[in-house]
Amino acid sequence: MTIAILPPVIRLPVAATDPAQVGGKAAALARLGSIASIPAWFVITPAAFQISLTPSQKRALQHAASPQEIAQIATQVRPSADLVRQVQIALQEQGWGPESLLAVRSSAVDEDGQDHSFAGQLESVLGVAPVGVIEAIQQVWRSGFSERVSLYRQQQGLDPCPTAPAVIVQQMIAADVAGVAFGADPVRGHRSIAVISAVWGLGSSLVAGEGDADTFHVDREGRIQHRTIGHKTIAHLLRSGQGNSDQSEPSVAQEEIVRVTSIPSEQADQPTLNDDQIRSIASLVRGMSTHLGYPQDIEWAIEADHLFLLQSRPITALPPDPEGTPILWDNSNISESYSGITTPLTFSFARRAYEEVYRQMCLILGVPRTVVADRGNVFRHMIGLVRGRVYYNLYNWYRVLALLPGFSTNQQFMEQMMGVREGLPPEISAELAASTQTHPWSDRLRLLGTVLGLIRNYFQIDRLIRQFYDRLEIALKPPTPSLDQMRADQLVAEYRLLERQLLTRWDAPLINDLFAMISFGVLGKLAESWCEDPGRSLPNQLLCGEGGMISTEPAHRIAEMGQLAAQLPDLLPILGQGDLEEIQRSLVDYPSLQEQVQAYLERFGDRCLELESLTLVDDPLPVFRSMGAAGQRRQQQDPQAPSHSPDRIRRQAEAQVDQHLAHRPLRRWIWDWVLGNARTRVQERENLRFERTRLFGRVRRIFLELGRRYQTEGLLDRARDIFYLEVEEALGFMEGSPTCT
Repeated sequence: MTIAILPPVIRLPVAATDPAQVGGKAAALARLGSIASIPAWFVITPAAFQISLTPSQKRALQHAASPQEIAQIATQVRPSADLVRQVQIALQEQGWGPESLLAVRSSAVDEDGQDHSFAGQLESVLGVAPVGVIEAIQQVWRSGFSERVSLYRQQQGLDPCPTAPAVIVQQMIAADVAGVAFGADPVRGHRSIAVISAVWGLGSSLVAGEGDADTFHVDREGRIQHRTIGHKTIAHLLRSGQGNSDQSEPSVAQEEIVRVTSIPSEQADQPTLNDDQIRSIASLVRGMSTHLGYPQDIEWAIEADHLFLLQSRPITALPPDPEGTPILWDNSNISESYSGITTPLTFSFARRAYEEVYRQMCLILGVPRTVVADRGNVFRHMIGLVRGRVYYNLYNWYRVLALLPGFSTNQQFMEQMMGVREGLPPEISAELAASTQTHPWSDRLRLLGTVLGLIRNYFQIDRLIRQFYDRLEIALKPPTPSLDQMRADQLVAEYRLLERQLLTRWDAPLINDLFAMISFGVLGKLAESWCEDPGRSLPNQLLCGEGGMISTEPAHRIAEMGQLAAQLPDLLPILGQGDLEEIQRSLVDYPSLQEQVQAYLERFGDRCLELESLTLVDDPLPVFRSMGAAGQRRQQQDPQAPSHSPDRIRRQAEAQVDQHLAHRPLRRWIWDWVLGNARTRVQERENLRFERTRLFGRVRRIFLELGRRYQTEGLLDRARDIFYLEVEEALGFMEGSPTCT
């Protein structure tokens, strides 16, 4: 425990503005005294408890081993004679006579913060006559060392050894109306709405939940947006007498100071506040929030039409503000590509790629360049990094889709293709659709232009894909000199060349993705309507076992190598359990298998999507483990076991379609045409996505080599530290545009 710097009793509250010295409540009252009407008060600092300890009590607290021991010692502490004298002087200076009623409240150092409220944990004593203040101070002290407070501190991750709370002694207000007010909606999170709750008489009936209260919602302009008038049957009124303890709710003994009075029936449903009073309270709580820098939860009271502030503290656990631009994060589909924590380099590269390719898509489909330019911020934030993981910024995907005609239909197709768990709320969907509408004739012309563009691209798509593959091969051919021989500035130039050749010319994959989305979505609708498939599972089943997908080739290659390994009983256990050096040494004796492994690594080993991940070229052990597992499955395979292969699933789905369309030739022709397009476009989509990993692999090599140059020059401790820079930070050092060096 530390001794506070301030004196034990602060009779001038204006000096008590440090929450580390006098706690949150007292500091807030001291800061707000110049802008709000606050009942007279003074504060007793934690130093008062320290000077009241006897030497034996100090030693006992230092060696206490449990909350129970601490609580027991605290019950024995009595205010020192000097403290009693200073409190009596403070009472006299305030002019409080024997008939005055006071409130004695806690103000702990870590109480009423933005993270920890201690609500109901520390004791307050209401209706105290001046002669009873010393005993009330002891009660507040004891509550600060209770087992309940120790448990709360432990749950909140605070220091388990508490310090004595500061104690506020304040004049009580014989309120006609009282209550609480919040500078923001504590339930929905709206920062623009102040919420006021009010009851007749003292606010203790509201705290105790002994009756209904009136509730008012007020916006920043002072408009009362909503009012709920409670049926108020009782009121707590103040009367003379000795005070008693009040914690989370008034005790029964409080009846000595609080008179519970029935409300007349004609008054029970009348509002407690008029509109001017409501606006005054809303203005008060907003002023407190602005002055203290955080939305506040205040207690207030009105006596003889005079509004008093009783206390103010931050609202804890305030929900996010639902107003303004909404953000909806979703990783339903993208988690397959970025499954773990993603470094800044990977995220910044992927974000740039998404920005460029979808900007191009809109231009290809006839969206005016001025419209695309106006949506620049949308394209820049198609994805986001949330706690180190990549998510779709889903509303921005919808905003891009809304630039194209047929938003409501395309919205469903996009959700189906992306595997979105929760669709767009109807009101936001309607708002997005309306945001891109202009004059009806302009919209029709734009629709016609997009349709013509789609038709033109439909007939050109195969040629565009071939051209894209040619461009990909040229861009990714081995550079001269090789990457490991390039200077740092040459590596930066190599990356910029890739940007120009591929990242800004990603037309074929985009157009193909669009047609895949449309054809797959139409197929789902036809399956639901014509083939009694409400779950739309048929399209996925009909695409099972589709050949020609390069993404399935690695698995087939592993299976083939595993089949060969299954015939080598000496090698198979080493593939499954040996270390990398042992496996590579053993493979020398099997040159045919070794050649297959080398060919596999040359074709697939340097592909990646997460730049920071080790590729199979860096660590081929996963390949060997997969070969060993495939070989063991081959040895254990039961030829009589039932087949659940993709081919069988596909044949069953085709039989279901035949059953429903056997005697409907027109429907069958339409179905086959849509299915053929879906299969072709989905196959190409998977192939093009797989080829994307070649580009990412090349980018990874460039940055890793750049990291090695920076390490050599002493700019990085390790080459791989470059993955913790963003793309422009890593390149900017060589281009003369770093934000920091």
